[in-house]
Amino acid sequence: MSGIGRFLEFSVYTPDILESLEFYKSLGFSELEIGDVWSHKYAVVSDGVLSIGLHDRDFTAPAITFVQQELAKHARSMADHGFDFTQMRLDEDVFNELHLIDRDGHTIMMLEARTYYGADEDDNDSVCGTWFELTLPVRDAMRSARFWAPIAPLVLNMREEPTMHMRFDAGGIALGLSESIALHGPSLCFKCNDRAKISKLCKRFGFTTEKFPGFEGAFRAIKAPEGTCLYLFDEDFLGEGIEVDESDDLSEFPG
Repeated sequence: MSGIGRFLEFSVYTPDILESLEFYKSLGFSELEIGDVWSHKYAVVSDGVLSIGLHDRDFTAPAITFVQQELAKHARSMADHGFDFTQMRLDEDVFNELHLIDRDGHTIMMLEARTYYGADEDDNDSVCGTWFELTLPVRDAMRSARFWAPIAPLVLNMREEPTMHMRFDAGGIALGLSESIALHGPSLCFKCNDRAKISKLCKRFGFTTEKFPGFEGAFRAIKAPEGTCLYLFDEDFLGEGIEVDESDDLSEFPG
């Protein structure tokens, strides 16, 4: 079985797309040109690396969305290895789409093709700074890792104290599994080098923010209109981390 595919976007349910668009564009994200795949209202913003899909449709959101070629074939392989799908649309006459849920209730969406056109490679970093991780709150990081390891086998970093935190390469992005009780949902982490600028921006636009929110030493959390939480840090909280012990059995397939 091959991996999860290539990361496409962090997909969120957005009841007011214009409000969310204005929020992200105020932070320096760019709006991208979308394709004609979806019938619902849809927009994408990007900082050149991270893309956020704003969807006005009913689905189990947010979702981590990947593109996987030969999706039907890949679905059969994943099913043979114990993965269960909550939604399957696989037919020659439809846009193929799979949904599955990890062991902590987070949604993974797999599509047969891209739904927007790529970002300008020179258009990097928003005012939030450099995005370095999409973080998922989990009850037991090692247990969660056994779900992710077969589809994202490369462990980038891990730390045991003060709370367990593991980081995987999931389709080209850093995906974190965190046991921190301060984390309330899938969140986006940025290394921000200009505290004064982001503070003035938040005050100017009246963004919902929290100083020193308690997650991994972040100096600010900003909440988007649709509920996405953006955490800002001075540095990557994992630092150098520790070397992963290859004897740890993370390859156990979900049963």
